[in-house]
Amino acid sequence: MIRLNLTQRIWFSFISILLLVALLIGVIYPISLKGALTEETYRIIEQEQMRWANPQGEHVVPPQSELDFIERREAERSVFHFFLMNQLATIEGDPVPNEVLQEMGERAQEQMTRRGRYELTYNGATLFYVVYKVYTTSGEAYHVSYMWDTYRDQMVDRLWGRLSYIMLFAGLMSLVPAFWLKHYLRQPLTSLGNHFEQIAERNWKEPFYWNGDEDFEKLSNQFEKMRQNLIRYDSAQKTFMQHASHELKTPIMIVKSYAQSVKDGVTPKENMDETMDVIIEESNRMEKRVKDMLYYTKLDSLRETPMEVTEFPFGSIAYRVEQRFRVTREDVKIIVQGDQTVIRGDKEQMNVLLENLVENSLRYAIDKIVLRAEETEDQVLIHVSNNGENIPLDEVDHLFTPFRKGNKGQFGLGLAIVKSICELHHGYPVVTNEEDGVTFTIHLPKDQNFDVK
Repeated sequence: MIRLNLTQRIWFSFISILLLVALLIGVIYPISLKGALTEETYRIIEQEQMRWANPQGEHVVPPQSELDFIERREAERSVFHFFLMNQLATIEGDPVPNEVLQEMGERAQEQMTRRGRYELTYNGATLFYVVYKVYTTSGEAYHVSYMWDTYRDQMVDRLWGRLSYIMLFAGLMSLVPAFWLKHYLRQPLTSLGNHFEQIAERNWKEPFYWNGDEDFEKLSNQFEKMRQNLIRYDSAQKTFMQHASHELKTPIMIVKSYAQSVKDGVTPKENMDETMDVIIEESNRMEKRVKDMLYYTKLDSLRETPMEVTEFPFGSIAYRVEQRFRVTREDVKIIVQGDQTVIRGDKEQMNVLLENLVENSLRYAIDKIVLRAEETEDQVLIHVSNNGENIPLDEVDHLFTPFRKGNKGQFGLGLAIVKSICELHHGYPVVTNEEDGVTFTIHLPKDQNFDVK
């Protein structure tokens, strides 16, 4: 397949349009023009026939203009007349060849109306004639008026020649808008292409705006939106790497120093078991951070793939979470309420969501955490409450931001993962300070467009 650039496409489009118009005119125009002039020829013949028969009759139409007067004069000179009388035995008027006379006579005798239009071909030319039936004392007679196709063909050739000049002039004049259109389209596209090259080189600092055309303004706005998203994504990626490095740096340093101390024969703790416990604890911390980072990045890819959506009771995930975290802090009691409430979504993701909320609550709870689910008219609500201290107001709006530092100096992705899972289920999280603690509420709409498996 031939590939054309923008300039070639513009020229190809203009040339195609011109050729199509020329083809249509070349085929349709002569046919329609010839038909119209044929009708005009018959009209002239009939008019001259009546004028010849009765020069002073009411049927004579006076010329309306100088051109009409000249055409009438030419037509009158080109129309010829004769009479067929006595059952075609005698002829009066202009002489006609026998074969022509015979055909005209046969048509005249077969004619049922008072006047009829006919044509015949003689010596490669077309002859138009009109037969008018006349009643005389000697019987029926036929007034035959005829005219050659010279007038019609001359008019067709003359008009077609003028039209050809007009089409040629129009084609040349169309080059002007073609050049203008090429310049008009290439200028913003070239500018846009330059900005795309800059973005390909990871240089997206320069904005792109285009004024003057609604479509190009829309395109420039879309480009600018893409540029802003790339800037945010780049900033988020750098922040992610910085926080990830920070999160892993401390436990790695601790593990390394303890391992080096053990190798050197110096035990940092009172005994070797305590030293190994610190190494294992920091290793578990690193593992948790790595798993969180992998899961958080995995959630972005899950937005493009369908989830395994099922309907399940809240208790099927709540009791599992309660059993898992029961031994984490034995002084905190985890209570499950509304365990029969049906939740519609990806069960594994909802389990991760609840685990992260409970893990976060365990960090602040005094002695109680309540997991509760309830159903409203159009939503399913999941509440996770703890009786710890309230969250500072300046931190509430940033709780679900990745790697946001909490009021106890904790960095993490737990609540950011909660928010991402909510969004995958078309819901949203809300945090509220209560009189006796803090409540996280997950809002899940019932009318989610999922296919239940």
